[in-house]
Amino acid sequence: MVDDLAHILVVDDDRRIRNLLQAYLMENGFRISVAGSAAEAREHMRIVAFDLVVLDIMMPGETGLTFTESLRGEGNPVPVLMLSALAEASDRIAGLETGSDDYLAKPFEPRELLLRIRGLLKRQEQASRGQPEVAFGPFIFHVQRGELRRGAELIRLTTREREFLRILAANANTTVVRGDLAPEGSEEGARSVDVQINRLRQKIEDDPSNPVHLQTVRGAGYVLHAS
Repeated sequence: MVDDLAHILVVDDDRRIRNLLQAYLMENGFRISVAGSAAEAREHMRIVAFDLVVLDIMMPGETGLTFTESLRGEGNPVPVLMLSALAEASDRIAGLETGSDDYLAKPFEPRELLLRIRGLLKRQEQASRGQPEVAFGPFIFHVQRGELRRGAELIRLTTREREFLRILAANANTTVVRGDLAPEGSEEGARSVDVQINRLRQKIEDDPSNPVHLQTVRGAGYVLHAS
């Protein structure tokens, strides 16, 4: 089950928004904890391993951007969905570059938020299945640790590249549709998949313009050809 017992941490300095999100998400089958600041969120996370964090960007003190960046620096892979009144493309890019998994501009439709959350949880669940290691060409990817190696060399991956590779590796030699890599209901997310795939190819293909390991299935999605 994707979201029956999923425990979500909602982090927002606006009490009204916290309460609304808590009530709505609980009505839709989630367990919810709330925090009013990054510091309070850290306290919760020392005790509970959350399945997902819904995080406001514009908070006094430590912002959602710096909080997410610190999580990734500590190696915490928890999916992060950022919420922000900043809707410019540069703001969305900044959120994703710090390591967030999705970005939703305020105001938003509650149903869209629900779709985004379920999409992230589904992708996380898919990535946790399959073989512990997947080999392709000279590379070996350890699915659970999210480590990509070429021989003894550790290949550095961004959070988004690691997430994509987990999903592709969990479905090796099978076409993964673009919608399973993009946030549900997000046209922007669907378009950004191509960019992320191209960046990943730069790291695993001798000729990224003529890929061997990670190929496009025209009109469908992508397939990782494993050994």
